[in-house]
Amino acid sequence: MSKTIKIFASIIIIFIILSFSIFLFSSSKGSKVFDGQKAYEDVGYQVGLGPRLPGSEAHKNTANWIISKLQSLQWEVTTQETVISGIPIKNIIGRRGTGTPWIIIASHYDSRFLADREADPENRKLPVVGANDGASTVAILLELARVLPSRSNTQIWLVFFDAEDNGDISGYEWYLGSQYFVDELNGKPDSVIILDMVGDKDLSIYMERNSNPELNQEIWGVASELGYTQFIPTYKYDLLDDHIPFIRAGIKAVDIIDFDYPYWHTTQDTLDKISADSLKVVGETILQWVEQYPK
Repeated sequence: MSKTIKIFASIIIIFIILSFSIFLFSSSKGSKVFDGQKAYEDVGYQVGLGPRLPGSEAHKNTANWIISKLQSLQWEVTTQETVISGIPIKNIIGRRGTGTPWIIIASHYDSRFLADREADPENRKLPVVGANDGASTVAILLELARVLPSRSNTQIWLVFFDAEDNGDISGYEWYLGSQYFVDELNGKPDSVIILDMVGDKDLSIYMERNSNPELNQEIWGVASELGYTQFIPTYKYDLLDDHIPFIRAGIKAVDIIDFDYPYWHTTQDTLDKISADSLKVVGETILQWVEQYPK
């Protein structure tokens, strides 16, 4: 074999090796990309089941679907079930990884019995579909379940809280599921991220005053690095949400919420208000924050 042929053959071999390496890297990286369209489809699936009122068939089917999705993605799944003031509660917990740090990312999955912010008094008797209020953030968590590393020294829990959304209705309180979760919690997670109402088309997420200021700065900083101006680094609201039981227990927690959503607790909180781009903005921000979290 001539020297020229040997050189040519070597170049071909090197090219093949490099191409294969690039393919493997791209495939690996591709599996980690948060897909806003997939999340949007998961919002649509939940909406199609009907209002997720605690104790209803739609609520039961939603819980079973979440569990099935997590298990199909090889997450270790457990549930917490109890009854508080006659209200059946079922929290769903997906676990992955061991050791420290220990991060919890959570959302409620129930929807509200009464659309009591409707202008028409008759419509106030109707249930809330909750496309943004509940379904959007469940979809983000499930897409995170798909893209987060299958093996990690970081311990991550994805938690789906029940019975958050019926406060100020006679016989109900806010955040019953998360309060029960914190009451039963063994150990102290390093950080807790609560997602709520962040899938709307006109997304504007301000910092929430009850949230841990360090977590606020970290997450809004990551969003800024990614160029996501939907995260506005200004305090605007102080809210009662699923982060409050953690804060009261001395656990670092943050509430990521667009509380300027005009369809909150109305019958108009429907799928047409949801944006795949908004879901991606929030999902990618949380994914990047997890990847940057000090180990």
